[in-house]
Amino acid sequence: MNLSKEIAKDLLSINAITLSPNKPYTWASGLRSPIYCDNRLTISHPIIRKRITQGFTELIKAQYPEVDAIVGTATAGIPQACWVADALDLPTAYVRSSSKEHGKTNLIEGDLKENIKVIIIEDLISTGSSSIKACVALEDQNIEVLAVLSVFDYQLKSSKTNFEKANIKYNSLCDFSTLVEVAEETLKETDIELLKQWMNDPLEYDQNFKK
Repeated sequence: MNLSKEIAKDLLSINAITLSPNKPYTWASGLRSPIYCDNRLTISHPIIRKRITQGFTELIKAQYPEVDAIVGTATAGIPQACWVADALDLPTAYVRSSSKEHGKTNLIEGDLKENIKVIIIEDLISTGSSSIKACVALEDQNIEVLAVLSVFDYQLKSSKTNFEKANIKYNSLCDFSTLVEVAEETLKETDIELLKQWMNDPLEYDQNFKK
């Protein structure tokens, strides 16, 4: 079994990802979704978090050997970034969702120098907007972002569009397509079709549940 499928099974096994095609969750935006993802749960499971850390480190060594530091996003990306940085013996830092309202009002926490190259670690990618915001914050400090790496990617078309528009590379250890492939072992065919419909067109899926 490849790493992506192993992680998909891991996330399902600890309910970091739950699927409910016929009784969808409602996101903060109001959009209905057949999937809920909370990768914060992985930090409580040593075997799983070590597999995720290994996946990130192997990916970085293979594709981004020139990296100087690992940067997490607040809050869920911080522990993952720390473990990866430790495995690679690199500095780490994190980007807040907004600047502190007191003290030095930092947006970036850590000791990062100008003109270095960093990898951003996210727990998941939905639209990509928060990741791109973190990239902009770093680039404003003359820090080059090589790529955004995440544990899981919803694979929404909007995220691909947003990253391409911002000219930012991104990759993930596991994604929605792989998750559906793994879930096919336990879910009904009609449920699988609903999952695929959501990935292809979330608005069309949402319409199925309008009163």
